[in-house]
Amino acid sequence: MDIEKLGTDLTKGSIPRHLLKFSIPMLLGNLIQIGYSVVNTVWVGHLVGENAVGAAGVSFPVIFVTVGVAMGLTMATTVLVAQYYGAKNYEMVERVVGNSFSLVLIVGAVLTVLGVTMGDYLLRLMKVPPENFAMASSYLKISFLSTIIMFLAFLINSILRGIGDTVTPLMFMIIGIGLNGILDPFFIGGFGPFPSHGLTGAAYATLVAQGIGLATAIIYLNRKSHLVAFDPRRLRLDKDITLLIFKIGLPAVVQQSLVSLAHMLILSIVNSFGAAATNALGAVSRVDMFAFMPAMSMGMAVSALTGQNLGAQKPERIRDVFKWGIVMTSAITVFISLLAVSFARHILMGFGLGADPAVMEIGSSYLHIVGTCYICVGVMFVCGGVINGAGHTLITMAFSILSFWLIRLPVAWYLSATSLGVRGVWFAVGTSFTLGMAMALSYYSSGRWRHTVIIRAEAPMPLMD
Repeated sequence: MDIEKLGTDLTKGSIPRHLLKFSIPMLLGNLIQIGYSVVNTVWVGHLVGENAVGAAGVSFPVIFVTVGVAMGLTMATTVLVAQYYGAKNYEMVERVVGNSFSLVLIVGAVLTVLGVTMGDYLLRLMKVPPENFAMASSYLKISFLSTIIMFLAFLINSILRGIGDTVTPLMFMIIGIGLNGILDPFFIGGFGPFPSHGLTGAAYATLVAQGIGLATAIIYLNRKSHLVAFDPRRLRLDKDITLLIFKIGLPAVVQQSLVSLAHMLILSIVNSFGAAATNALGAVSRVDMFAFMPAMSMGMAVSALTGQNLGAQKPERIRDVFKWGIVMTSAITVFISLLAVSFARHILMGFGLGADPAVMEIGSSYLHIVGTCYICVGVMFVCGGVINGAGHTLITMAFSILSFWLIRLPVAWYLSATSLGVRGVWFAVGTSFTLGMAMALSYYSSGRWRHTVIIRAEAPMPLMD
């Protein structure tokens, strides 16, 4: 197998072209991935009701704990694959791939059991309103059954990103979201010969669609004898690689987990204002996901370019990677902010929330306040892409802890107890985005991210002056 021909060499050629070629398929893929959740929300809002939208919304931070673990471990795979690919050490690329498949299967199985058994406890911790609790519990338990599927899908995408291929995973995501959109009305509303399952039908539809999408990907890649082909004979745990994956991935796992826990605590504050606030946040959180997708995609593209160029010992190219990443992300994010602020009520009505004026008022206030800070999120993701691409995930973990735990939560607790009420939480979110951006820019400017993390026979690359 000629691994070099399977990917794209990001260490030479036009940086803006690489960023666009890499990020556009990834943006489409990420939008499709978020589409799983949004399609469910739209169907649930119209076929079941606003309480079901709120129940799905309060379930998301719990589900995101497992997503965070998957993102952390597979981010480590992306970093290692990118840096070894840039260094043209293809033997190590293959070892990282086999090791990563073994890890995600083990961790995914453990989290499935934990999620199903502890889901209700976490919902109670978040003070989920009684009218949302039963639906949220059922939805959550079914969603956790797809954990291993999600882990494997994340891993395949992360390996392909590391070698510069973002088109192949897009094909399989299109299959998955297409099936999800087709199955949702049948599983939720019970059309034709299908029985009505309400909100749980959305979880079943997603489980089936993701499973078929993953199966299609594995069959296709195996027939192509691709680097990412799933072969049980390649499953092994290499001590050095496993330690390196945990060294890079564990801070990212901790980061995502603490972010999810912070979201749960924020939700508990919002839930204390009643079902209207819960339902509004369930909808606007989906708007946030769409707003963040371009920035997340650019951040992943920046991470891949950073990894390959540091692996090839070309750190001088990363200044242009950062510059173009900021320019492209800012242009898109400002446009999204204008849409969110100007058409807040129309956006909420698209989620089927127009019947309750209180929900519309609370949701609109969120978009008017937080929507103006979306550009800060965009800059953070680009800075994080450079830092994570270098493998310095401990730094981005520290920034997340500071942003969420020392800024967002205390400010939210304080302001929500004032006359601002739930709007105080929205101001806390915007404040944390702004200060988080400042921290990320400061670290990038320091240049401390320039050391690689891959195992080399030679001495580590020195810092640039």
